[in-house]
Amino acid sequence: MTTPASPGSGVTLYDHPLSPYAQKVRIALREKAVPFRSLLPSGVGSGAAEPDFSAASPRGEVPALIDGAVRVFDSTIILEYIEDKWPTPPLMPATPGERAKARMLEEVMDTHYEAINWGLGEIRFFKRAEGSIAARLEAAAAKQTRGFFSWLEVQLDRREWFNGERFGWGDLAVIPYLNGSASHGFRPDRQSALEAWRRRANARPSVRETGLEAAGAIGAMRDAATRLSGGTMRREYRDHRLEWMIKSGGLEVVAEGLLQDNIRFGPDFS
Repeated sequence: MTTPASPGSGVTLYDHPLSPYAQKVRIALREKAVPFRSLLPSGVGSGAAEPDFSAASPRGEVPALIDGAVRVFDSTIILEYIEDKWPTPPLMPATPGERAKARMLEEVMDTHYEAINWGLGEIRFFKRAEGSIAARLEAAAAKQTRGFFSWLEVQLDRREWFNGERFGWGDLAVIPYLNGSASHGFRPDRQSALEAWRRRANARPSVRETGLEAAGAIGAMRDAATRLSGGTMRREYRDHRLEWMIKSGGLEVVAEGLLQDNIRFGPDFS
């Protein structure tokens, strides 16, 4: 469970247990033993989030972190804030080259890999596509995921951790996405170094607890398609997600979503 903190004190994290972006932050806080309370903002995913959450995250996206008077949105910037404020134990590697590698891993996972698992959720939970369109999208996702497994195996380069000598930023940037793939039935080869790494990462208390919270939230997705068709859910198709859906063969999905007004884009700032 989330480490408790008294209301109004400590760190508050607006998040959702199924968000890989939020999972990165939960893992980081737990690795540093920083107590926090987790809040699921009402209206998240609808495009009409509650005012307190919107004030902390003007993009209307989780996660958003509140630490006293400080409000931070965007998972990468939140991780940077956590590293700056609670530097021990360090999550970033020691050398400039390894730090750059960790940042590149995070960028790739956040802006390329994430869209694959998100797209599978659109098909399987939200029932955006059926029949030949769904089959085409799932085949594209399977091929792309296998490609990323190969790429990640090279990045791991026979080391114990992506981060180098110890678990850190490079690892917590990858594990939520590989666990997301596993939940969709896609895992690295059992004998691969990547799968051995995934088992090691999931054995860490910070990752295991975060993963259990995600698994416990899966049941709430059973009525996702009903909420979408009923107008209480509007899914965000910003940048890499929109690109994935179109390039993978789902242009019809986008067109139908726009017609039904259950697709949204990033809000205007004011």
